[in-house]
Amino acid sequence: MSNLKNPISITANNLLDGEAVWLGSNGHWVKSVDSARAFFTEEERKIAEHAAARADAENLVVEPYEIEVKMEEGAPVPLKFRERIRAQGPTIRLDLGKQADIQSQAAAA
Repeated sequence: MSNLKNPISITANNLLDGEAVWLGSNGHWVKSVDSARAFFTEEERKIAEHAAARADAENLVVEPYEIEVKMEEGAPVPLKFRERIRAQGPTIRLDLGKQADIQSQAAAA
């Protein structure tokens, strides 16, 4: 079992609404990178690629691909800036995208 240099997660866009999604630990696609599954070995990567290809063929997601992540407090965090933006939403309007949902949930608490 060979370990990857960095763990990976699989991301794509939901076919119906275009929303960024990640492959979750239960094999379902989740809307938060915090809920994404991280894969640490080459064997896990192959399983993830197979699940992503199947979801693409079933028209659940569009163009799945792997991203490198680091683990922080048990959750995957994308290493590349582009992927962090996809995970949060537009950088010029904090009232849109996933960061708006996070802010409204925090305000309600």
